[in-house]
Amino acid sequence: MVSQKVVIKNPTGLHLRPAGILCKEAMQFKSLITFRFRESTANAKSVLSVLGACVKSGDEIEFFCEGEDEQEALKSLVRAVENGLGE
Repeated sequence: MVSQKVVIKNPTGLHLRPAGILCKEAMQFKSLITFRFRESTANAKSVLSVLGACVKSGDEIEFFCEGEDEQEALKSLVRAVENGLGE
């Protein structure tokens, strides 16, 4: 298992469009991909789970990837968040 913290840069946080982009990115990998925000854990492959985490701009989340392509998955997701998830 690998993990890394990243700060959400989107001005509006993880609303529907960036949540969808995050999920689409996560679904490309076989690994189990989750993230922790405050005391809750969300499935990065589920739009409803990502939206339910209520992540706002400036919040820090920690990705956890576990599986055969965990390193690539973590790098890809962190890069996507740092690039603003399409915004």
